[in-house]
Amino acid sequence: MTDRSLDVLIDEVVLGLADPAEVTRIEALADRDPDIAARLDRARRRFAPLDETVDEAPLPDDLWSRIDATIDQAENPDAPTTDTDAPAAEVVDLAAIRRTMARWKGAAVGGLAAALLLAISLAWSMMSASGPTVVAVLLNDSGEAIALVESSPDNTTRVTLLEPADVPSDRVMQVWTKPEDDGPPVSLGLLARGLSETLTIEGLPAPNARQLYEITVEPEGGSPTNLPTGPILGKGLAKAPLI
Repeated sequence: MTDRSLDVLIDEVVLGLADPAEVTRIEALADRDPDIAARLDRARRRFAPLDETVDEAPLPDDLWSRIDATIDQAENPDAPTTDTDAPAAEVVDLAAIRRTMARWKGAAVGGLAAALLLAISLAWSMMSASGPTVVAVLLNDSGEAIALVESSPDNTTRVTLLEPADVPSDRVMQVWTKPEDDGPPVSLGLLARGLSETLTIEGLPAPNARQLYEITVEPEGGSPTNLPTGPILGKGLAKAPLI
């Protein structure tokens, strides 16, 4: 395994995208190798300040009561539910939430608010009608993660910047994807404010694992050619989420 592929795997472990065997492997390597332990710690600290780049969003008023009801139901599976008409999509997989929150606990080094925000976001997405179909970690040329992309079946795409972007005032970040390997890149939209945003686009097939996502720097208003023209800030292939 090259240093770059190891760094990518470490990033996936910290982000909760690695499978349990890979998590166990990296943690075992970190216990034996101080260099890998240091790289794991750097990745955790790099992903910690998510709260600095994410806009606040209001939570549903009944979020905690729904979580409490789900916990009660999990502890008493034979007890009748209070809302027999609730859609199946709103049933929370409590074990999955706990596993996911445990994987993200390491990212709270120096940023408890970031970990809390992420845990709430994950709980909320699990209670919504549909969670992300794919998740992609976008890396820069140095192999550092600069953004997290979550795309839903209808191609509603949440782009979370992992650090403030250094983009000139007369330029803008543009998000792209390639629904087909042999097809052209398609613009998903602009990060006009230089912050994390949710982008929507119609007419594309549902996203799939191994689909390419990237962010480029383009002239104000976006690429004049409808194709990437500027330097690439980060790119990565999608994976199916393990939550």
